[in-house]
This record gives sequence, C-alpha cells and structure tokens, in this order.
Amino acid sequence: MAFPLPIARFRPRLLDALKGYDSARFGKDAAAGVTVAVVALPLAMAFAIASGLKPEAGLFTAIIAGFLISALGGSRVQIGGPAGAFIVIVYDIALRYGVGNLIIATALSGVLLFLMGLLKLGTLVRFIPVSVIIGFTNGIAVLIGLSQVKDFLGLAIPKMPGDFFGILGALWGHLHTLNPWALGVALASLAVVVGWQRWAPALGRRVRFAGWLGGVPGSIVALVAATAVVGVAGLPVETIGSRFGGIPAALPAFVWPDFSWESARFLLMPVITLALLGAIESLLCARVADGLINDRHDPNQELMAQGIANFVTPFFGGMPATGTIARTVTNVKSGASSPVSGMVHALALLAVILVAAPLAGSIPLATLAAILMFVAWNMGEWREFARLPSYRLPYRVTLVAVFLLTVVFDLTVAVQFGIFAACVTFIYRISSLSRGVRLTAAEQPLLAGHEERVQAWRLYGALFFGATKLVEALEDHLPPHTLVLDLKNVIYLDSTGAEALESLVRACRKQGVRLVVSGLMNQPRDIAARTGLLAQFTERSAEDVQPDVAQAIASAVVPADDAAAPLQTS
Repeated sequence: MAFPLPIARFRPRLLDALKGYDSARFGKDAAAGVTVAVVALPLAMAFAIASGLKPEAGLFTAIIAGFLISALGGSRVQIGGPAGAFIVIVYDIALRYGVGNLIIATALSGVLLFLMGLLKLGTLVRFIPVSVIIGFTNGIAVLIGLSQVKDFLGLAIPKMPGDFFGILGALWGHLHTLNPWALGVALASLAVVVGWQRWAPALGRRVRFAGWLGGVPGSIVALVAATAVVGVAGLPVETIGSRFGGIPAALPAFVWPDFSWESARFLLMPVITLALLGAIESLLCARVADGLINDRHDPNQELMAQGIANFVTPFFGGMPATGTIARTVTNVKSGASSPVSGMVHALALLAVILVAAPLAGSIPLATLAAILMFVAWNMGEWREFARLPSYRLPYRVTLVAVFLLTVVFDLTVAVQFGIFAACVTFIYRISSLSRGVRLTAAEQPLLAGHEERVQAWRLYGALFFGATKLVEALEDHLPPHTLVLDLKNVIYLDSTGAEALESLVRACRKQGVRLVVSGLMNQPRDIAARTGLLAQFTERSAEDVQPDVAQAIASAVVPADDAAAPLQTS
C-alpha cells in the first residue's frame, strides 16, 4: 500500500491579512515599511561588502527577496533580506568557487528550502538544539567583527583570506598600513551608533518637536554624518565609490551565471548549509515576531517563500536571503500589521536606488565597518558563555565546540559536528532513561513463594538501539522457570529493540524458560505485529501475552502440572 507524501498547501499569509484591509491599516503599514527601508539601507550594503560582493548585491536582495518573502511568506510581519549570518559562508563560497557558482548554490538552496516547506519539514528545524544555534551564532558574530577590522582600521590589504588564521595573518602583516583617518571615522561612527540608540529617546522627550529623533536609526545618523564630514573635509578615507565605482541607478538586470561544472560539483555541502542556515534564521525570526504580535506563523509556507526568493534573487545580482530579526522588530514597533509593510519596504529601497544611488558612492567604508561591528556585537548571545557552568557537560561541550569550529574552520563543519553531537547526546540521555525494575512479592503478592523460579520485570522508557542492554541483561540471567515482562511503560520500540526481544525469545526456548509478556501499548504492539515478534510471543500459547502484569503473573505461577504445554527447546 502506497502512502501519499504530506504536501503543504501553498497559501501566503497575505491573502488572509488583506481581509477587511482599509486605508488606515495601509497608512500604518506604509509608514512602517518606509522606516524599515531606512534601517535596511546601510545594513544591506554592509552585508554585501562584508560577503565579498558589490554593495548593490545587498540592495537588490533586500528589494527582490524582501518583496517576495513578504508577499508569499507565512508570517504577517517578517522582513526578509540579506543577513549577517550569511556573511561567512557567502564569502567562502565566492572565494573558493567564484560568484557564478555562488549564484548556482543560492538558487539550489532555494529549491531545497521550497521542498522542505512543501514536504512539511518546517517544524523539524525546531529540533536543532539551542546549544548548536548559540554556538554558531556567536561564532558568526566573531567572524563578522573580525572581517571588519580591515576597513575599521583602513588597512591596505588587496585580498582578504577566507580562513580564520589567514585573516589574522593578513591583519597582522598589514598593521603598518593603518589609516588613522579611517580609524577616527570608524570610532566616531561607532560612538554615534551606540550613543544614538541610548540617548536619542531621552533627547526627544526633552527637546520640543524632537520626538521623531527616537525613531531614526543610529546607523542612518552615523552614515549621513560621516559621509558629510568625509566629503566636506576631503579626508583620505576609502569609500564605496573609490572601491566599487558607486551603485548603479537602475533596475536589477537578469544575470546568467558564468560557472564551472568542475567546481559546481563541490557545492553540495554549501547548498545544504545555506538552506539550513536560511531555514533556521527565518523560522527563529518568525517565532520572535509571533511573540511580539501574539500570532502564529505557518513555518512551511515561510520556507516555501524563502525558497522562491532565494531561487529568483541570485539571477538578478542578489545574494542569499532570510528573515532578519532587527528589521522585523523595527517593523512591528513601527506599527505594521500585514505583509504589505514588507512589500512597501522593498519598493522604498527601489526608489532610493533609482533616485539617490549617486550619493551612495561617498559613503565611507569605515562607517559601514563600524555599523557591522555593532551588528555583530548585538548578534552574539555572549551571556551564554557566563552561564555555561550551570549547564550539563554535553551542553557545554557542544556549544563551545560549535563556536570554536565556526570560528577556526567553517560553518559547515560546525553545524555537522553540532548536529552529530546533539544526536549522540540525545541517544545517550534517552538510553539512560530506559531502565528495568524487578517486581517483588511486596508489589505483586502473587509472586510470594515463587520468586526463585519466576522473575517479573517492568521495563521503562524507549526500547531502541541505544537501550538493548536491558534485554541483553535479562537474557544473560534467565530464571529457572518463567520470565514475566511488563512492557506497559515502554513508550517506543524500534526494529533493533524488536530484534533484541526476538533474541530473548530464542534464549528462553533454548533454556526451557517460559516468557510471558504484558501491557503492550499501541506503538510497541504495532512494531511487534509488523516484525512478527507478536507471533513469536504467542507461539507456545495465547496465554503468554496478557493485558496487564497481574494477569501475567497469575498465569506464570500456576502449578507446573497445570501449565498449558511443555516448553519447546532447541
């Protein structure tokens, strides 16, 4: 009999959000969208530059992916676009395999994301342990900060390496090229970003007609101020225009990648990493948004939307996209109530490109580096390191190992190890919860006077491949006459557990011991029936399978001459 795959229904949240939609809600969504666009503008360029791409790659991603994720996604207020989590992996792919293969990898990750959503795998992403997520998030934050040291100090490094030790070596080797003007601009920009976030709301309350100051992001204030100072004073600081030639004031154009099949065949793990990272980030962000607006997103629809966005965007000069927590929180706090705000945010960025692109050429790279330093600091969950002593050893080892592997090696290795370590830890913990307890006459009075020839055991937990030692121990110490197994508290039985029970049945037959089983619940009974184990239990007599342990013991302690039949031996 064929079982149909559980296919998700494609229904964007936008369709439900537009029911009863009016001009008042549109006004709030439009205002929120413009506010988010202001926040996204410097971040989109900074993320692209840090990833080794041109600044317009980040803007195009925020426009195209941001529009598609909002229009087709499963959340009412989530904002999609380029994210700091992708910087490390995107830079590595572009450096190793070229931009053409980065386009292919991003598009294939989009296909994988769509399939994950279509097959209703959205909820499975939540099974990735917190220790793994915190480990690689903090590791990425460190790498983002490290990657910005070059522009923060204004170092003259022609090409930054992609590995941790290579980056350290390049920074140390070119430290003599430090540009004090760039360092001054970066420090001033960082001070503005940090100080504005802390003091602007208080200033708005004290100064008349200045309440709007608290709504202006510190990154925009730093960007405008630094650009003006550098331009007016003519400071010798590298800008977007001097490195990239500015940003084109045109619509994104279709780009067919120039890739090599020889290198494309190595993209499997990068594709999987991009897809998993995108899924984790977007669904975590959607859960944060749910808590802010008291709603519940559709994880499968969200993954399908992320998949479409990541498949389309790279062919128009974009980079990988996912849900972004900072912009989503800004969207909610600005009064957004539907995906329309995210669509407006994308259109507002498009208008900025078409109208004000020439001005972007004067933006100092040192300021963008300072903004990303601030983003990296806020991205990391540093308090978790201080709380490590309060957790168990497996949690600590997993978190620290994933963090170090992310920083020293790469994200792919870190995620692989993290998931593997989490699986091993889970198996160990579940197997340690599985146990067997021998019943005595104090608990079961019918055993009185029969405990030398009859043993009754109650098993607890899951009887799977990691806990078969329980059955093996029973097999090694069989009683003289009858073994009673109470399986009422066995919540799960897998094929390996069933095989261990079959081995126990054979051992009982060989030594002439009767085996009586009781309390088989739904899942264990189903597995026992499908593997033929249930038939082996009842091969001697139907009385060897009882509904509860009391009846099983009553059947086991009958006088020998009243037994149903002699035991078979082999």
